[in-house]
Amino acid sequence: MVLAIIALAAIFFAGCEKENDKGTVNLSITDAPIDSDDIVGVYIKVIDVQYHLGGANFESFPNFEGPQVYNLLDLTRGESAMVGALELEAGHYTQIRFILEAPERGMGAPTTPGCYVEFSDGSTEPLFVPSGSQSGFKGVGAFNVPANGSVDITADFDVRKSVLRTGHNVERYVLKPTIRLVVDNEAGKIVGSVVNIPEGSEIVVYAYEDGAYSETEAVEPALESPRFPNAVSSDMVCDQNSYHIAFLAPGVYDLVVVANVDGEFSQVLGIVEGVVVESKKTTSQSIDIDTL
Repeated sequence: MVLAIIALAAIFFAGCEKENDKGTVNLSITDAPIDSDDIVGVYIKVIDVQYHLGGANFESFPNFEGPQVYNLLDLTRGESAMVGALELEAGHYTQIRFILEAPERGMGAPTTPGCYVEFSDGSTEPLFVPSGSQSGFKGVGAFNVPANGSVDITADFDVRKSVLRTGHNVERYVLKPTIRLVVDNEAGKIVGSVVNIPEGSEIVVYAYEDGAYSETEAVEPALESPRFPNAVSSDMVCDQNSYHIAFLAPGVYDLVVVANVDGEFSQVLGIVEGVVVESKKTTSQSIDIDTL
């Protein structure tokens, strides 16, 4: 009898341990601003969020409440939106993806329902997201989910590299998301002011991993490809000539300072090298264009 009780107790506690071997992913999304002044909204409609199980296998978060619609351009300069507190088995993960509705295919080019671009004059154009309903928006970045605990993750969409204007005879907009996953309590940011801005220029500051930038990044890109493709993140200088690049993993970065004119690339003005970012800290880095 005693042995039977011990065996039952062992089974009970093992079951409890297995049942509680879960954690919570507090998932948010953010964005880097787009270069065009004419585009004021980039809207996406997410119907499912999935996590990577290894190999080619993905599973849906069982408690994601969708669909959810986001204007990604509302989520710049450190702003973010909560996707949900999503339960997951404790362990190590490397990818999350966002699933959209299946594309509509009519007489013209295909479009993705609920996804569109809004312009400053109030007009809109539909977006097409290749494989949005199949492989979805894939975010890459390692994170650990603790048993009976939580981890805060932010998915950085970087719309600047994702919204592409294409088409030979009829212009259309395609969304090819570039998403990185950042563990919030490991992330830092770079902020600062920019002085001696050339008259008529709009300044964009691109953050690159130390030594990753090359002059080929600034050349005219191929069709459906962005300029400065390997930048980790970026920000347009505004609000008293300041910039704010958030959700950066700890490390050393180079800041590539670029001048645009009327929303179009003009020239690379210079590089600020060796900017150190630490976890949960703000790095201040002023930029004087005359000394670049």
